[in-house]
Amino acid sequence: MNATIQYNSRKLQINLRKPIDISIPLRASENNVRAWYVNAPKIEPAEDGDWKIAVKNGACINFNNISFNPHAHGTHTECVGHITEKVHSVNKHLNQFFFLAEVITVAPERLNGDFVISEKQLKFALGNKKREAVVIRTMPNTREKLSAHYSNTNPTYMLEDAAIYLKEKGIKHLLIDLPSVDKEKDECQLLAHNAFWNTSGKLRLDATITEFIFVPNTVEDGEYFLNLQIAPFENDASPSKPILYEVLS
Repeated sequence: MNATIQYNSRKLQINLRKPIDISIPLRASENNVRAWYVNAPKIEPAEDGDWKIAVKNGACINFNNISFNPHAHGTHTECVGHITEKVHSVNKHLNQFFFLAEVITVAPERLNGDFVISEKQLKFALGNKKREAVVIRTMPNTREKLSAHYSNTNPTYMLEDAAIYLKEKGIKHLLIDLPSVDKEKDECQLLAHNAFWNTSGKLRLDATITEFIFVPNTVEDGEYFLNLQIAPFENDASPSKPILYEVLS
């Protein structure tokens, strides 16, 4: 099923039959992806005394508690409240959910022993395209990203000038397949976060960063229609489920 929609000044034909889910599911497993020095998430029956409430234990329902950290345990979308003293909720500030997005693939560069994403790379990939969202797939792109444990591994991160470029280009929604846009241990400078959300000026309250996505290799670089879905948590970040749709014309 295809749909033709009016989006800003364009008429877009969208392929709704083949949604591309680029989220990583949360599992109660040691194989769940994670970062930031935390243990695996837990999904377990609530307890009433010695009774664990589950159908297999004689209950008429399954009634699970879930314990996890949205920043550490999978695909999540965050707002500027992640780094500000004042509380800002992603559920309050993300109130539109469909965006024109560009999927790009980047092979990180070496810099002082680190792997980084630079302004030069993003300029080359985006050129003069005008998009509201950018989806960044880093190389190498293996299925190990679905279960990687990133703590103390100094993963790839984005340089400050790259984040400034995206802000100045008008990108409102940044999606990336890394645990963070910033370096794992940077003495809390958070240069890319601060630059993208413009914390030294007028805060970009309606801008978001989505981390821990996974873009399969079968997905080609190019233009897509993005549905950025979040759970309605009144928190700086929420688990999310970004879905891409192919733009046919």
